[in-house]
Amino acid sequence: MKNPKTRYWIVTSLMAAFMLLSAIPDVLGIPGAVAVFRHLGYPTYLLPFLGTAKTFGAVAVLVPRFQRLKEWAFAGLLFDVTGALYSHLSVGDPVSAWTPAAIGLVMVSGSYLVYRRLPMDQGGTHVYVSGSDEGARTVGIRRRGERSEPTNIVWGN
Repeated sequence: MKNPKTRYWIVTSLMAAFMLLSAIPDVLGIPGAVAVFRHLGYPTYLLPFLGTAKTFGAVAVLVPRFQRLKEWAFAGLLFDVTGALYSHLSVGDPVSAWTPAAIGLVMVSGSYLVYRRLPMDQGGTHVYVSGSDEGARTVGIRRRGERSEPTNIVWGN
C-alpha cells in the first residue's frame, strides 16, 4: 500500500468497526456487558455513557476534515481502551478477557499513527500565504507536527 490515504482509510475503518461493535452492547445494556462491568467494579450507569462516547469517537475519526475533533476522538478512544486493559489486568483477569482491549489499543494506536503520517492536504496541508488577495504568494508549507520558527525575527546580535 503505497498510498497513505488508502492505508489510513483501511486501518481506520477496521478500527472504527471494532469500536462500534464493542459499543453496541454497552449502549443496549446487554447482560454480558453489565456482568463484565460489575466484575471490574464499575457502576453500571456508566455503561451507556461509555458506549455512546465510543460511538461518537468512532464516527468522528471517520468524518473527513475536522482535525481537532479527530485528535480529541483518538484521545478519547485511546483512554477507553487503555482504561479497559488496565481494569482487566488490575482484577487479575486471564489473557482471554483482556485480549480484546489490547487489540483495540493496537488498532487505535495504529490508526492514529497512520493519520499523523498523512500529508496535511489529505488530512489538511497548512499553506501560509503572505500579502493581500490580489498579491498573495505562498511563503511556506508545513506538515502536521512540524515546528516553524518565525522568519521575520533576527536572532542574536
